Amino acid sequence: MAKSIKQNTPQNKWLIIGIALLAAIGFSGGYILSRYLADSGEEITDIASLRGGETRQTLSPANFTGTTSKAYQIAKEIPEVLDSLYCYCNCKRDHGHKSLLTCYVDDHAAYCGVCMDEAIIAYDMLKQGKDILSIRRFIDKKYSSYSH
Repeated sequence: MAKSIKQNTPQNKWLIIGIALLAAIGFSGGYILSRYLADSGEEITDIASLRGGETRQTLSPANFTGTTSKAYQIAKEIPEVLDSLYCYCNCKRDHGHKSLLTCYVDDHAAYCGVCMDEAIIAYDMLKQGKDILSIRRFIDKKYSSYSH
């Protein structure tokens, strides 16, 4: 007769925790790798690895005026682009943001010129026919000296 496996053993608990940690590392690894490649000057070619993974809704542009409203409208229109951009005000490091898109799920971007500038540049480039990789490369080159 085969031995039955206990469902709630300490070993199973640690196995589940280990698998969850590996999954979390895998999901964030693509963004970290893309950030490393941007800093190292290597070519970024995989759009999926750029995604920060922000899933929350952005704030309504109606809550703001002027350029701030425009930036929040951009975040609402092109979330996949902003989620593929690193925010060079260092909010990932200082506030745990996933990507530039995270700056628009609360009022962070309303008080940050870098956040708004990056979104507006990304929007203008997209309207000129540039793809996400081209936009990311441009933003990384333009702002990388801001994050050190």
